[in-house]
Amino acid sequence: MTLTRRSFLSMTAIATTLAAAAACGSKDSGGTAAGASGGPSAEASSGTVRDANADLVIWADEKKAPSIQEFATKWGQDQGGLTVAVQVVAENLQENFVTADSTGNGPDIVIGAHDWIGKFVQNNAITPVQLDDAAKSNYSDMALKAVTYNGQTYGAPYSVEALVLYVNKAVTSQVAPTTIEEVVEAGKAAGTEEILALPVGQKGDGYHMQPLYSSAGGYLFGTNADGSYNLADVGVGTESSVTAGTKIAELASQGALKTSITTDNAVNLFTDGKSPFLVSGPWSLATIKTAGIDYAIAKIPGFAGMGDAVPFAGVNVFYVAANGKNRTIAESFVADVAKDSTVAEAMFAKNELPPAQKDLVEKLKSSNPDMATLADIASAAAPMPSIPQMAAIWPSLGQAEANIIAGKDPKSEMEAAGTAIKSALGS
Repeated sequence: MTLTRRSFLSMTAIATTLAAAAACGSKDSGGTAAGASGGPSAEASSGTVRDANADLVIWADEKKAPSIQEFATKWGQDQGGLTVAVQVVAENLQENFVTADSTGNGPDIVIGAHDWIGKFVQNNAITPVQLDDAAKSNYSDMALKAVTYNGQTYGAPYSVEALVLYVNKAVTSQVAPTTIEEVVEAGKAAGTEEILALPVGQKGDGYHMQPLYSSAGGYLFGTNADGSYNLADVGVGTESSVTAGTKIAELASQGALKTSITTDNAVNLFTDGKSPFLVSGPWSLATIKTAGIDYAIAKIPGFAGMGDAVPFAGVNVFYVAANGKNRTIAESFVADVAKDSTVAEAMFAKNELPPAQKDLVEKLKSSNPDMATLADIASAAAPMPSIPQMAAIWPSLGQAEANIIAGKDPKSEMEAAGTAIKSALGS
């Protein structure tokens, strides 16, 4: 998982304890804040703590913070002169927030990934939010499902993302393959160094492999009647996962999947014309554009005669802190984030991310069709599981897939991974 992609997978895969998080917070250089005046940033006084002089404090990473600053400042002024501080927490945002909230030194709002919800709820760090019917109807079903946990809504979505298939049109004429077999055929015909740039690596990458794994019937957890994940039904190690592993092995035998391709080199293989196809997400689009290549964006196809290739989707969310000093103000701000696409559109102008709200997607279909396409593909994906137990899933599944691609037996690898996952879950 590339570090340039925000953390829908990487943060869930890091099994940190609160003690470790506290240690990170104490030695961290801390956030920087720009107040309602929009003036120069000021470094937080000690560790990562809230700006004590602001009525509303928002924490976000170094890309999202600047995109919300102008709107948040104006919003505060429109509320009768409230001061708003948007603080940058460049590292360990999830852990630092949990720690700071527990001690009463955290923000009123934090902007982060939807798959942090399980960890946040487990630590009583966030509170449910109320979205009215008009706001809900403007979100994609996927975005709403992503912020629903234990039957409650825990945040206001504003952007979405999922893996797609990028096509280098200068290298291949197959711009909309309907099966992964067509991808392989076109990749071979292109005569390039690689058939497909899909990150695997020596340790595996379950996130990037999920579309193919799911197409062949593989699953992580079963689901309950309400659509929530059933942790008692672990899919890794079952017959369906062995089938998926076998299909993955077939692709590897054709040279379409390689452990030598990683998040460090996949995009360059594509932009350098060494692979006609790339599996990546919206975070790679700027690099592709900068390279000046003629590209297309398509949905990742599945195996012929099998299911759809369904990637995991991530959602960026505004959360209301459970122990923030001004929860009422925070709830009012988040309600304004959700009511229409005004906030998302203002943020988009400074940090282009596929929107979660339908009306903004419609606007972008003419002005920025790439972003509209990325949003549509993400909306048809499956939300990344937000349960805290995901840290036990990714390493075992990813390593099993890497081993299969390297030539090991799919059945024994998937069964061993399933056993490890069940053990980690205590089942």
